[in-house]
Amino acid sequence: MLNTAPYLPLWDRLKISTKPVIIYGMGDGAQKILNVMEQKGIKPSGFMASDEFVRGHSFAGFEVKKLSDIEKEFGAVTILVAFGTSIPEVMERIKEISVKQELYAPDVPVIGGGLFDKDYFAENEDKINEVYEMLADDKSREVFEGWLNYRLTGRINFLLDNQTDKAEAYELLSLTEDEIYADLGAYTGDTVSEFLEVTGYKFSRIYAVEPDARNYAKMKRNHYKLSPYDFYTYNAGAWNEDCVKQFVQKGGRNSSLIPYEKGRPINPSMLRDIEMRSLDSILGGNPATLIKYDVEGSESEAIDGSRETIIKYKPKLIVSLYHRTEDMFALPLKIKQIRGDYKFYLRQHPYIPAWDMNLYCI
Repeated sequence: MLNTAPYLPLWDRLKISTKPVIIYGMGDGAQKILNVMEQKGIKPSGFMASDEFVRGHSFAGFEVKKLSDIEKEFGAVTILVAFGTSIPEVMERIKEISVKQELYAPDVPVIGGGLFDKDYFAENEDKINEVYEMLADDKSREVFEGWLNYRLTGRINFLLDNQTDKAEAYELLSLTEDEIYADLGAYTGDTVSEFLEVTGYKFSRIYAVEPDARNYAKMKRNHYKLSPYDFYTYNAGAWNEDCVKQFVQKGGRNSSLIPYEKGRPINPSMLRDIEMRSLDSILGGNPATLIKYDVEGSESEAIDGSRETIIKYKPKLIVSLYHRTEDMFALPLKIKQIRGDYKFYLRQHPYIPAWDMNLYCI
């Protein structure tokens, strides 16, 4: 059974804390944290940024300041990290700050709703425990337990203590020279590059699916040396059927379908009609041996769109579990329902907050 740490959940702690609450960062992540704080009746006292980004910025009516200026004004504070990073020097900076000041990285959904707090955990505890019992090795169970405790408390040590390099995960996959790789959410081709490096450029075929036009163009440029007879690319989104949907094109990792932006203003120039494809349709009954799902909150639909391939060929799967609050239990249980004979491994690669949390199905 899972064990939860003997710490107050983050939002409960902030309610009773007498320290000023300072949000570290600006933009979408900061706004999401502000929204939760408003719901919980917690008021921010200021905003800060890394020294090189403090150039007269303001956010939510606050002047954005350096940490040194925040400390001069308030002394001891509680800092909430409001951005994501995998850059080693930035992660090291966050760790250094956490030694000086009380620091948390709140778990707020990347996409959709459903805040992972103590009530959400209680409502879904049976499903969460079922997934924990499905995991195939001790490391996966340690990662899962650390992830759960991080989500409840916001304490970054629960993440940092369990992170591993991607190379270790690729060892789990035991890739061969005959892999047929379907990269759903190929971005600019970064994970295609990882695949090529691990396999020594020896593979059977690659299918790369990316909906954002600018990302797609970069992917094509980055891998122009690959033969079109081996490298099939699709400027489309991964879905459960072939159709057309409206898409918010941001030119980065956060391009997404309209539901992600529901209730928020959208710049009309960012809207595009985008073709959506199921992987089963793309493959047309042909096999895949490895599928990666990193599709900004559409993982559930993309898995449904490759159901026939999973049933028939049992490909190895890499599934992002961090976009939606429910992904940590809903996606593993969905895959188990499709095929019950997978072994499930969980790995979290270096990132603050708990992004790059991946399920490996073998």
